[in-house]
Amino acid sequence: MGKLAVYKYVSAMFLVAQLVLVIFTVAALFGGNVNPAGNTARAMLVYALPLLIIANALMVLYWLLRKRWYLVLLPVVTIACCIPYIGTLYQFGSYEKSLENKAGLKIASYNVAMFGRETSGFMAQDILAEMRRQKVDVLCMQEYNETSGDRKNSASYKEYFPYMQVGRDDMVIYSRYPIRNHKTILFDDTNNSAMWADVEINGEEIRVFNVHLQTTGINRTMHQAAKMQINGGYEVSNSRLLNAIYGNYTIGMLFRAGQAVTVANEKRSSEKPCIVCGDFNDVPYSFVYNTMLGNMVDGFKECGSGFMSTFRGKKPVRIDYIFHDEALKGLTYYRGDITYSDHYPIFMKIAL
Repeated sequence: MGKLAVYKYVSAMFLVAQLVLVIFTVAALFGGNVNPAGNTARAMLVYALPLLIIANALMVLYWLLRKRWYLVLLPVVTIACCIPYIGTLYQFGSYEKSLENKAGLKIASYNVAMFGRETSGFMAQDILAEMRRQKVDVLCMQEYNETSGDRKNSASYKEYFPYMQVGRDDMVIYSRYPIRNHKTILFDDTNNSAMWADVEINGEEIRVFNVHLQTTGINRTMHQAAKMQINGGYEVSNSRLLNAIYGNYTIGMLFRAGQAVTVANEKRSSEKPCIVCGDFNDVPYSFVYNTMLGNMVDGFKECGSGFMSTFRGKKPVRIDYIFHDEALKGLTYYRGDITYSDHYPIFMKIAL
């Protein structure tokens, strides 16, 4: 085979790869519009979007180096279609601290991961100190632990947050404003749950949702596999491990989809302005994200800045959110740096 033939063959392979990238990227962008039930593979494409965008960026460089100007348009247009998605991860601009002085509601959401199950109460008190410093008005906690948090007897929490409402045992909403009504939302076949509380501010009520959706199960699978290798004295085959991870992830994804629909229906039935926050355990543009968002506003896209990730694991992903109805307006949105959990707390100031 001559050099020219090899050159044409390689060019053809890159072109095919580019077309496949375009198809998969576009499919991933719309993967979050389909319920994972019966469409698992398509729904899971969303999780590959960052890699697909990077691959398209590399193809831009390749076509530029090859001086194939007309082919550069393929990855460029594809990346341009991904700009709304990129906006859920990164926002240009800077944090304007002066906006914190404007009148409004400061809300925080934090998965405290059972306070590490420590019993001294130190973590709970340190978290409260941070909420005081940030001048938080409403605090939504997920994975709360009664032994560590002591919500019933903690005078310091009651002093700063005079009002409190409990959902399931691992979920609580603290408020500096009166709570007039509340409801616990239980999910079938799981310990996860959601709740809402009607917070009265200057004579008007806002319904605040606190949500904790099904986890992925990947960390548990990896832990079990490592335990089997150590204690059992044998190796878990890659195929078995991958099948276990895929199985746990798809099951978790199906659970989250149903839970998101339940919360979205509950929100739609509300005649009051709503704020939805919590640990969704899912990425932007997923079915869960789109369902929970509905016609609401993603606080980070509205007034956040820089790169946003809320999970402290090896893969920096955004799985904690604060959304609000269009009747409200966001002023600031940022992530805290407390490291007592595998999540970071998120804060938002909302003008009323």
